[in-house]
Amino acid sequence: MSPPPSAVIGRRVLRGVWSPQRDNERDIDVFLPPSYTRTRRRYPVVYMQDGQNLADPHRAFAGTWRLSDAMSQLALSGIEAIVVGVPNMGEERLREYSPFFDARHGGGDGDAYLAFLERTVKPLVDKRFRTKPERASTGIFGSSMGALISLYAFFRAPETFGFAGAMSPALWFAGRATLSYIERDGTPAGRLYVDVGSDEGAGTLRDAAGLVRILERKGYRRGETLLYSEVQGGRHQEEHWAGRLVPALKFLLADAKPTSR
Repeated sequence: MSPPPSAVIGRRVLRGVWSPQRDNERDIDVFLPPSYTRTRRRYPVVYMQDGQNLADPHRAFAGTWRLSDAMSQLALSGIEAIVVGVPNMGEERLREYSPFFDARHGGGDGDAYLAFLERTVKPLVDKRFRTKPERASTGIFGSSMGALISLYAFFRAPETFGFAGAMSPALWFAGRATLSYIERDGTPAGRLYVDVGSDEGAGTLRDAAGLVRILERKGYRRGETLLYSEVQGGRHQEEHWAGRLVPALKFLLADAKPTSR
């Protein structure tokens, strides 16, 4: 009898990856799509924040994103990618995921963290796995503060990241400085996914809608290069983000396909 789809997802661990940019060390999970070991194809890559919450219930903060099941479902639709789970560093999470300093919460080391992804993690992944390293096949994804740094990365490092997913982005941080940054920055080509739950509070809903208005003014078109969803009953929780993962990745990866070379 064939194994269930989730059982064929391969997981590799890059042990003790040192960050000279952040002066810290962490293990990084690399999740391989179902066909990886059966072919010689090269795959797009999605770099996901809060990596410990993706698939392992023993490490997750409050439930997982059920990533293996999502990758299996996507594979049935012909959509496959390598997912790199970059774990947060606990107390350093706000510092790393915030590109701007907040007077109350601190932070502001987002550029150093982004440099870690670009200059340390990505070259390592590209060297060890069959990736498609070009920007059009390289994306970044996260929720809450992880969504904030993912949005920032898309605009700050367009030479590296060609698409981005932001679930329930914490746009309030640092006086909404990321919103201002996006508004005055350029307009990189690529796809953007943004969502928010109706039960996350009026301010969160307002900020997400404001972000979408900015993106539309910049030329991103809903259903083409931008997918925005206000989820009725959605909350700021892993369980709710897990339920939105498949449609989010399906949209973001629509133009990024595995290739034989």
